[in-house]
Amino acid sequence: MAGSQLLSNKLRTFLSLLGITIGIFCIIAVLSAVDSLERSIRDGFSELGSDVIYVDKQPWTEDPSQNYWKYLRRPEPGMRDYEAIVERSDLAAGAAYSFFTGGGTIKHESSSVKGAFFMGTTYEYQELQGVEIAEGRYLTDLEYRNGANVLLLGHLIKQELFGDQNALGKEVKYLGQKFKVIGVLKEEGEDPFNFINFDDVVWTGLVTTRKFFSFNDFTRGNNYQKLLIVKAKDGVDLDDLKDELTGIIRGVRRLKPLEEENFALNELSMFEEILSGFFGALNIAGFTIGIFALIVGMISVANIMFVSVKERTNIIGVKKAIGAKRSFILSEFLMESIFLCVIGGLLGLGMVWLLMKLISMVIPFALWLSMRNIIIGVTVSVVVGVIAGVIPALQASKMDPVVAMRQ
Repeated sequence: MAGSQLLSNKLRTFLSLLGITIGIFCIIAVLSAVDSLERSIRDGFSELGSDVIYVDKQPWTEDPSQNYWKYLRRPEPGMRDYEAIVERSDLAAGAAYSFFTGGGTIKHESSSVKGAFFMGTTYEYQELQGVEIAEGRYLTDLEYRNGANVLLLGHLIKQELFGDQNALGKEVKYLGQKFKVIGVLKEEGEDPFNFINFDDVVWTGLVTTRKFFSFNDFTRGNNYQKLLIVKAKDGVDLDDLKDELTGIIRGVRRLKPLEEENFALNELSMFEEILSGFFGALNIAGFTIGIFALIVGMISVANIMFVSVKERTNIIGVKKAIGAKRSFILSEFLMESIFLCVIGGLLGLGMVWLLMKLISMVIPFALWLSMRNIIIGVTVSVVVGVIAGVIPALQASKMDPVVAMRQ
């Protein structure tokens, strides 16, 4: 009966559905976009490690422009910091030191890649960061200690130099010397939230790196970056590890007891707190926009239900006269209102799904409609249907059968 009423008044039904459809679309589209963005960012963070402390010049939670000169004067994390942590830390599972720079050109026969991203790291880096190797192997401990001219290539660098040919064992020219390719990293793909893009990297050991780049402990440079990471042992609280690292690094840098620390210990939870607030604000904005649209839709559905009750007054009287209970009349009109709103909600969800598919084709990360958001959309539609239909349904159920039949 509900379906018959909706089909017999197509224009009225469409206009009523419009508000519900727009409201559900606004809410679920924002929720899905925020969920997709949050997942991509958190996946990028997971590449860095959730149980890792990053020794840096400044805290990640502070705007660097506020104390620019203070942080500029601070020393970079150095090899002495790294060596002291390896020797003295009881709570760390391991530490790794890395050096980053760019602008070099790598060549193989007639092929070349300009501006290759160069990374030199201590031996433990691959294990601590879990970087995956698709072809070949990681450098051996002997190759690392002897500063052998061997390197690993990111997927894109390998493709541009060798195409579909096997790169393992081939020689490339970089930094004015010949290097042997021993490995190719697993492809990461285009993702704006990959904070270290290993597809474009040329990677070798730090001992080899120091043959070509002159950098000393605690020195600053505009053309390169240093990063010191410390991984906690299983079950170790990061706050306890930070306390231990603070004592070790202060000792290495000979800071007096009352002297301010000239380093910062960062962890990914700092970013996660900021992200939670940011994504929470986006969700609230989406809900606010959607609720206003739903209110308009709710009023239009309530209006169509009042009209439906008015048109079917004599039918209601006949039904009650032959024994229909108030609960039957009430449920009939409530179901019609819910049915109308659920159709509008499903149309809104369909629009969200289609939009996500289209946008995913042109942006470098995927948007998706989760089952949780589908359930939210359908539930909101049912609740709106109940609220919009309850007053007209109560009005219909309370009608006197004799009076209703006369009308």
